[in-house]
Amino acid sequence: MQPIDVTPPPGEPVEEEETIPRSRRTRRIVLGSLLAVGLVGAAFVGTAGFRVVQQKDASLETPPEVAGLRMDQSEQAQSTAEYLRTAIGARIDLDQSIGVVYQDPASAERSVLLFGGTALIWKPGDDLDTLFDVLSDDTGAVRGLRDVDAGDLGGVMKCGESVAPEGNTTVCGWADHGSVVLALFPGRTPDEGGELLREIRGTIQSRD
Repeated sequence: MQPIDVTPPPGEPVEEEETIPRSRRTRRIVLGSLLAVGLVGAAFVGTAGFRVVQQKDASLETPPEVAGLRMDQSEQAQSTAEYLRTAIGARIDLDQSIGVVYQDPASAERSVLLFGGTALIWKPGDDLDTLFDVLSDDTGAVRGLRDVDAGDLGGVMKCGESVAPEGNTTVCGWADHGSVVLALFPGRTPDEGGELLREIRGTIQSRD
């Protein structure tokens, strides 16, 4: 019996030789994809890290007057503000907390109740939602929450309505990586509440 010639005809590629460059091409595609994903992830982490550093060292002041409002120093106002300040302190670990009522000189029924505090906050949206939950427990469910413009200081800002038998009250709040604050705006719409809160925030919040 004559030996069988298994050599491919001239010009026909050998299967093993064809497999090697194809494997290399596959490896390059996979490595390139991983590199692209890694670069995107690094960019995201870098941006998020910069935002945390930029916002984390916040402080809050409560001046006698802000945005045309005057601090209410009556015993009832201070008692209400202190109650809510304590309530949020039980749910969120804050370095500094505030609780204050500001009167609207044009109408006693449009006083603003402001409470919150400062801390290193990793997930601002989550802590802001926690504050809304605290308010729901104490004053009535907060409904119709929606994101609104947070202004130049950034972070997250939301507005909704606290629903209670005695009447609905607009509620707005903000949170960033250094602070979280909620405000009640009786006699105002959510749009008016959001606009006023941005003005108040621009006065009372600062960063080191």
